[in-house]
Amino acid sequence: MNKKVIAGNWKMNKTPVEAIEYMNNFIPLVKDSKEDIIICAPYIDLAFLVELTKNTNIKIGAQNMHYEETGAYTGEVSAKMLKAIGVEYVIIGHSERRQYYNETDESVNKKVKTAFENELCPIVCVGETLSEREDGKTEQIITNQTRKALDGLGKEQVENVIIAYEPIWAIGTGKTATAEDANNSIISIRKEISKIYGQDVANNVVIQYGGSVKSTNANELFNCSDINGGLVGGASLKPDEFSKIVNYKG
Repeated sequence: MNKKVIAGNWKMNKTPVEAIEYMNNFIPLVKDSKEDIIICAPYIDLAFLVELTKNTNIKIGAQNMHYEETGAYTGEVSAKMLKAIGVEYVIIGHSERRQYYNETDESVNKKVKTAFENELCPIVCVGETLSEREDGKTEQIITNQTRKALDGLGKEQVENVIIAYEPIWAIGTGKTATAEDANNSIISIRKEISKIYGQDVANNVVIQYGGSVKSTNANELFNCSDINGGLVGGASLKPDEFSKIVNYKG
């Protein structure tokens, strides 16, 4: 897979005015890129960004959603709502959602299924903590999370999932897994998918690396055999820096 999928996760940053200013600066910087570019922004920015990125090579994603279509879930947003305003992607199971908002493997699986029911592409996050890594449990944790997230999906759906391997100890810390370690972990995820759905499906699944990706390490990471792009946090907040990541030298 030559084309990379590079997504920016703005987290809880940028008002609509700031988002519009960002996009006006960012669009010209990446207009010639052949990669798939996604910006995952706060809910209040999404409609503005969808409108601004029409007829560009940039797609828009949300950072979370509820698995129910409607109901008494104060403060939540449904997949149907996201689809209605033109959102195409949604991050599911980010470590911060798991850590701070009690996201579980079961709720991740429900959300993945709901995303597909509403023709949204899920970006499913998996990753281990520092203590799990130090205990030698990295492969066990990330393959279990992957298997549970995909449970009950058909082959065609699995082929269209994006998985983001994000070692939790590397998110926002400035620490980055070595390119070799990141690639080996992604190979483990791909092997787990192969066991259940077959090698052809595993080969077609986009698996990103996330965890302090920046312009200085993007080239090394994205040129690894099994890394199909990145889920970029802090470095995606600056249009110049994020454009350098998107325009890495392949």
